[in-house]
Amino acid sequence: MTNGHIRVSRRWVVACLLAGAADRAFGLPLSHSPRPELRPAGPVASGADALIEAARLGGKIGFVVADARTGAVLEARNPILRLPPASTAKAVTTLYALAKLPPDYRFQTRVLATGPVRGGRVEGDLVLAGTGDPVLDTDTLAGLAAGLKAAGVREVAGKFRYFAGALPHLKVIDPEQPDHVSYNPAVSGLNLNFNRVLFEWHRASAGWDVTMDARSNSYRPRVGMSRMRVVNRQSPIYTYDDRAGTDDWTVASAVLGNGGSRWLPVRKPALYAAEVFQTLARSHGIVLPAPVATPALPQGTVVVAHDSPALRELLADMLKYSTNMTAEVIGMTATYAAGGHPVSLSGSAAAMNDWLDETLGIRRARFVDHSGLGSGSRIAPADMVKLLVAAGPDGPLRPLMKPVWLRDAKGRPVKDHPVRIRAKTGTLNFASALTGYVTTADGRELAFATFMADEERRAKLDRASRERPEGGRSWATRARTLQLQLIERWATLYGA
Repeated sequence: MTNGHIRVSRRWVVACLLAGAADRAFGLPLSHSPRPELRPAGPVASGADALIEAARLGGKIGFVVADARTGAVLEARNPILRLPPASTAKAVTTLYALAKLPPDYRFQTRVLATGPVRGGRVEGDLVLAGTGDPVLDTDTLAGLAAGLKAAGVREVAGKFRYFAGALPHLKVIDPEQPDHVSYNPAVSGLNLNFNRVLFEWHRASAGWDVTMDARSNSYRPRVGMSRMRVVNRQSPIYTYDDRAGTDDWTVASAVLGNGGSRWLPVRKPALYAAEVFQTLARSHGIVLPAPVATPALPQGTVVVAHDSPALRELLADMLKYSTNMTAEVIGMTATYAAGGHPVSLSGSAAAMNDWLDETLGIRRARFVDHSGLGSGSRIAPADMVKLLVAAGPDGPLRPLMKPVWLRDAKGRPVKDHPVRIRAKTGTLNFASALTGYVTTADGRELAFATFMADEERRAKLDRASRERPEGGRSWATRARTLQLQLIERWATLYGA
């Protein structure tokens, strides 16, 4: 055996690993082929080595490509080396969710009245109750407010409460990320706008006019629970503090220019949603008192409710747009549905790790969350391909994955290329991954996983430099180019 491209003995070992346990993983039949035809390692290895050398990535690279129907490994490099999966972890989360939740599962957001409605007045409390809907947005809340008006509600005698206890409140997904990046928001049982708030600024006669709002296509309600102050400084660009129940931000005046906007993460999403709902209700003439959190869901009558899209649609959008919050909400909901009660993302991810072990015998994988954002997640390419083969090219995952196109010499996508790819991308600083399915020009189905990481460069980054590290963009571009070159090569070499 070698530590690079597999020669005959290791190839056979990994092929056996991929072939086993697939039947019991998802209840999907896997055809058991004869012993895979073994190809000479020399010219095959040298072709991939030349591409890898030209990419100048440094660090470690691992990949496996296999026949997606039989599990026979066709080529591999460092197949059992565990590397960061980045957002390809969402492919694992997708299969985990489909194993624990029905495909038509929907998150419901309700408005409850704890007392009767008399003459337009709720004789009791009004409760905005979530179950974690990861795609709840301002337009949807506006629809709930309109429904409240249509039900005849005009005022509330008691309190306006909000309930988010269906899931634990987690202030961040990954504490190692910079405070201000919107892909690292809070997670709770009541979410809004992917738990982001829009910070907008315009140059004024004396400084800048600043707004924070829950903007949508139709509405732009201002929010008070997230505040921004412009401070005369060069750096840091942003600071965050949890102050008196608000998200308190400052921004350096030196970077603002004449105007602009950006999404910032929300750390108190349930309060955010309740405050926005209060504003939208007021636009319909419904007066609600200041929102108050309730730790337990009160008994009451449903006045109006909204159901999210079905789980499969949520998963397809999650894989397409790589929304971290959606992955975490769905992953934790799946764990709760299976009887777990984790209070952290790592606890829920541990349940997913156990599921991988119990269903596929994948014991080396370690996920610390469901999105792949956390730097501690690791999986070997052989294990990821084992999962893909078990799911199967005709199984539930492939149609949810987005199409990826090979590119021409100028880097333009070739959308009519005979080689068709469905895959999930993954990118962290100096770490890149791509995993999925390939249909070759003559119809053979392949499953593949590629992981690339320069962990020494990753370890040298401080927290402030993680949003745009020097050299990070060019490294990621070279990594993605290499991944597509490898796929094109495999499709040519291993077509039926």
